[in-house]
Amino acid sequence: MFATSARQPATPVADRDQPGAGAPGHPAPPFRKREFRETLGCFPTGVTVVATHDAHGAPFGLTCNSFTSVSLTPPLVLWCLALHSANLPTFLEAPYFSITVLSTGQEALSRRFSSPVPDRFEGIEHAPGASGVPLIAGCAAHLECRTESHQYTGDHVIFIGHVVRFAHTARAPLVFYQRQYNTLVERL
Repeated sequence: MFATSARQPATPVADRDQPGAGAPGHPAPPFRKREFRETLGCFPTGVTVVATHDAHGAPFGLTCNSFTSVSLTPPLVLWCLALHSANLPTFLEAPYFSITVLSTGQEALSRRFSSPVPDRFEGIEHAPGASGVPLIAGCAAHLECRTESHQYTGDHVIFIGHVVRFAHTARAPLVFYQRQYNTLVERL
Protein backbone atom coordinates (compact mmCIF):
# COMPACT_ATOMS: atom_id res chain seq x y z
CA MET A 1 0.00 0.00 0.00
CA PHE A 2 1.17 3.50 -0.75
CA ALA A 3 0.38 6.43 1.49
CA THR A 4 -1.40 9.34 -0.14
CA SER A 5 -1.16 12.99 0.72
CA ALA A 6 -3.61 15.85 0.57
CA ARG A 7 -0.87 18.09 -0.87
CA GLN A 8 -1.24 19.13 -4.44
CA PRO A 9 1.52 17.92 -6.76
CA ALA A 10 4.10 20.51 -7.74
CA THR A 11 3.33 22.27 -10.98
CA PRO A 12 6.26 22.08 -13.38
CA VAL A 13 7.72 25.48 -14.24
CA ALA A 14 7.17 24.85 -17.94
CA ASP A 15 3.47 24.14 -17.34
CA ARG A 16 3.02 27.30 -15.27
CA ASP A 17 4.69 29.56 -17.79
CA GLN A 18 3.38 28.20 -21.05
CA PRO A 19 0.62 25.62 -21.36
CA GLY A 20 1.86 22.74 -23.45
CA ALA A 21 5.46 24.00 -23.45
CA GLY A 22 7.87 21.34 -24.51
CA ALA A 23 5.16 19.30 -26.23
CA PRO A 24 5.54 18.63 -29.95
CA GLY A 25 4.96 21.85 -31.84
CA HIS A 26 5.34 24.05 -28.74
CA PRO A 27 8.65 25.73 -27.94
CA ALA A 28 10.11 25.23 -24.47
CA PRO A 29 10.17 28.30 -22.20
CA PRO A 30 13.47 30.10 -21.64
CA PHE A 31 15.78 28.31 -19.22
CA ARG A 32 16.00 30.03 -15.84
CA LYS A 33 19.19 29.16 -13.99
CA ARG A 34 17.99 30.43 -10.59
CA GLU A 35 14.77 28.38 -10.70
CA PHE A 36 16.75 25.35 -11.83
CA ARG A 37 19.08 25.77 -8.83
CA GLU A 38 16.07 26.10 -6.50
CA THR A 39 14.58 22.95 -7.99
CA LEU A 40 17.80 21.04 -7.39
CA GLY A 41 17.81 22.39 -3.82
CA CYS A 42 14.67 20.34 -3.14
CA PHE A 43 16.89 17.24 -3.09
CA PRO A 44 18.61 16.87 0.32
CA THR A 45 22.27 15.88 0.13
CA GLY A 46 25.00 14.94 2.53
CA VAL A 47 27.99 17.23 2.99
CA THR A 48 31.52 16.00 2.38
CA VAL A 49 35.07 17.26 2.28
CA VAL A 50 37.08 15.87 -0.62
CA ALA A 51 40.81 15.98 0.13
CA THR A 52 44.19 15.08 -1.29
CA HIS A 53 47.70 16.59 -1.25
CA ASP A 54 48.88 19.49 -3.35
CA ALA A 55 52.11 19.44 -5.41
CA HIS A 56 54.12 20.30 -2.27
CA GLY A 57 52.63 17.47 -0.17
CA ALA A 58 50.40 19.74 1.93
CA PRO A 59 46.85 18.56 2.72
CA PHE A 60 44.34 20.13 0.37
CA GLY A 61 40.54 19.92 0.36
CA LEU A 62 37.16 21.42 -0.44
CA THR A 63 33.52 21.09 0.55
CA CYS A 64 31.45 19.01 -1.84
CA ASN A 65 27.85 17.82 -1.88
CA SER A 66 27.94 16.39 -5.42
CA PHE A 67 28.98 12.96 -4.13
CA THR A 68 27.32 9.62 -4.82
CA SER A 69 28.00 5.91 -5.09
CA VAL A 70 28.39 4.43 -8.55
CA SER A 71 29.01 0.71 -8.11
CA LEU A 72 29.46 -1.94 -5.42
CA THR A 73 31.49 -4.27 -7.65
CA PRO A 74 33.95 -2.75 -8.17
CA PRO A 75 33.46 -0.21 -5.34
CA LEU A 76 33.22 3.13 -7.16
CA VAL A 77 32.08 6.60 -6.08
CA LEU A 78 31.97 9.93 -7.88
CA TRP A 79 32.03 13.63 -7.14
CA CYS A 80 32.01 16.73 -9.35
CA LEU A 81 34.08 19.91 -9.48
CA ALA A 82 33.41 23.04 -11.53
CA LEU A 83 35.70 23.73 -14.48
CA HIS A 84 36.33 27.28 -13.23
CA SER A 85 37.47 26.05 -9.76
CA ALA A 86 41.02 27.04 -8.79
CA ASN A 87 41.17 23.62 -7.06
CA LEU A 88 40.79 21.67 -10.31
CA PRO A 89 44.49 21.30 -11.27
CA THR A 90 45.36 19.75 -7.88
CA PHE A 91 42.64 17.11 -8.14
CA LEU A 92 43.40 16.34 -11.79
CA GLU A 93 46.95 15.42 -10.75
CA ALA A 94 46.03 13.51 -7.57
CA PRO A 95 46.43 9.71 -7.69
CA TYR A 96 44.35 9.36 -4.50
CA PHE A 97 41.67 11.40 -2.72
CA SER A 98 39.53 11.01 0.38
CA ILE A 99 35.87 11.65 0.97
CA THR A 100 35.01 12.67 4.53
CA VAL A 101 31.27 12.57 5.22
CA LEU A 102 30.72 15.38 7.73
CA SER A 103 28.59 14.77 10.79
CA THR A 104 25.97 16.90 12.51
CA GLY A 105 27.74 19.79 14.21
CA GLN A 106 30.48 20.11 11.58
CA GLU A 107 28.88 23.03 9.73
CA ALA A 108 31.89 25.24 10.53
CA LEU A 109 34.17 22.72 8.76
CA SER A 110 31.92 22.76 5.72
CA ARG A 111 32.06 26.56 5.60
CA ARG A 112 35.82 26.62 6.13
CA PHE A 113 36.49 24.17 3.30
CA SER A 114 34.29 26.19 0.94
CA SER A 115 35.96 29.52 1.73
CA PRO A 116 39.07 31.07 0.14
CA VAL A 117 41.34 30.33 3.14
CA PRO A 118 44.99 29.71 2.12
CA ASP A 119 45.41 26.63 4.38
CA ARG A 120 42.02 25.08 5.04
CA PHE A 121 43.57 22.30 7.17
CA GLU A 122 45.31 24.68 9.58
CA GLY A 123 44.04 23.89 13.09
CA ILE A 124 41.77 21.09 11.82
CA GLU A 125 42.21 17.70 13.51
CA HIS A 126 43.05 15.18 10.82
CA ALA A 127 45.33 12.24 10.15
CA PRO A 128 46.70 10.61 7.00
CA GLY A 129 44.91 7.52 5.79
CA ALA A 130 46.76 4.42 4.60
CA SER A 131 47.12 5.99 1.14
CA GLY A 132 48.40 9.23 2.71
CA VAL A 133 45.33 11.35 2.00
CA PRO A 134 43.96 13.45 4.88
CA LEU A 135 41.01 12.14 6.92
CA ILE A 136 39.15 14.63 9.14
CA ALA A 137 38.34 13.65 12.73
CA GLY A 138 34.82 13.53 14.20
CA CYS A 139 33.04 12.68 10.96
CA ALA A 140 30.30 10.21 10.04
CA ALA A 141 32.41 8.27 7.51
CA HIS A 142 35.65 8.20 5.48
CA LEU A 143 36.43 6.74 2.09
CA GLU A 144 39.92 6.56 0.61
CA CYS A 145 39.88 6.36 -3.17
CA ARG A 146 42.31 5.79 -6.00
CA THR A 147 41.47 8.11 -8.88
CA GLU A 148 39.96 5.82 -11.49
CA SER A 149 39.08 8.43 -14.10
CA HIS A 150 37.73 11.90 -14.70
CA GLN A 151 35.33 13.12 -17.37
CA TYR A 152 34.60 16.61 -18.64
CA THR A 153 30.82 17.09 -18.78
CA GLY A 154 28.99 20.40 -19.05
CA ASP A 155 30.65 22.95 -16.79
CA HIS A 156 32.09 20.31 -14.41
CA VAL A 157 34.59 17.48 -14.23
CA ILE A 158 33.27 14.19 -12.84
CA PHE A 159 35.85 12.33 -10.76
CA ILE A 160 35.37 8.59 -10.32
CA GLY A 161 37.24 6.96 -7.49
CA HIS A 162 37.90 3.29 -6.75
CA VAL A 163 37.34 2.89 -2.99
CA VAL A 164 40.37 1.20 -1.41
CA ARG A 165 39.49 1.74 2.29
CA PHE A 166 36.46 2.97 4.19
CA ALA A 167 35.08 3.31 7.71
CA HIS A 168 31.99 4.73 9.36
CA THR A 169 30.81 5.76 12.81
CA ALA A 170 27.42 6.02 14.53
CA ARG A 171 27.45 9.82 14.13
CA ALA A 172 24.54 11.33 12.21
CA PRO A 173 25.52 12.97 8.90
CA LEU A 174 25.28 16.68 8.17
CA VAL A 175 22.54 17.35 5.60
CA PHE A 176 22.15 20.25 3.17
CA TYR A 177 18.65 21.12 1.96
CA GLN A 178 17.32 24.31 0.29
CA ARG A 179 20.58 26.21 0.99
CA GLN A 180 20.57 25.37 4.71
CA TYR A 181 22.32 22.87 6.96
CA ASN A 182 19.97 20.35 8.55
CA THR A 183 19.98 17.22 10.67
CA LEU A 184 18.15 13.96 10.24
CA VAL A 185 15.17 13.22 12.44
CA GLU A 186 15.10 9.77 14.03
CA ARG A 187 12.24 7.52 13.07
CA LEU A 188 9.86 6.55 15.85
